[in-house]
Amino acid sequence: CNLAPVVEFAADVGTKSDFITMNPSVVQRAFGGFRNESDREKFVRRLSMLNDSVLWIPAFMVKGGEKHVEWVNALILKNKLKVRTAYPSLRLIHAVRGYWLTNKVHIKRPSTGLLMYTLATRFCDEIHLYGFWPFPKDLHGKPVKYHYYDGLKYRYFSNASPHRMPLEFKTLYVLHNRGALKLTTGKCIQQ
Repeated sequence: CNLAPVVEFAADVGTKSDFITMNPSVVQRAFGGFRNESDREKFVRRLSMLNDSVLWIPAFMVKGGEKHVEWVNALILKNKLKVRTAYPSLRLIHAVRGYWLTNKVHIKRPSTGLLMYTLATRFCDEIHLYGFWPFPKDLHGKPVKYHYYDGLKYRYFSNASPHRMPLEFKTLYVLHNRGALKLTTGKCIQQ
């Protein structure tokens, strides 16, 4: 999700990915809005690792997303990167939200993680989720990062946030208990 780095975290997250999401805000947050050549090169290096994966960019779901997509497309073409792009329509986000609302999960806007899980239910026989933990501390009271690769702090307890992470987690936990998915919230155990 969101073009997370994998190489430097390969021991924990693996290196293979066939389907990668990238919220347009990632361009600003992780690649400086492409303000300088160094930011653009960093982005191109990251995309070059995707090796013919699908890069799914929900450009039309956020204000200003189209501008970032134009920059991304230009860099992909200029550097002849082996990546396939996909751009879901705004109707998809409404359909996903509607699906969860009919199941009594009242969300303003599904997180990227919940959106990806929902899509995976259409394509995958078995779904394993890692990193879905919407609380600032783990079960042992140790601080947990927002993403495994950065230092962002949790802000889920604000009503200003469009996402309702604890509610999403509760929903996924119920599905885990019913056997519909495998939710791993602690260390992965080698089988």
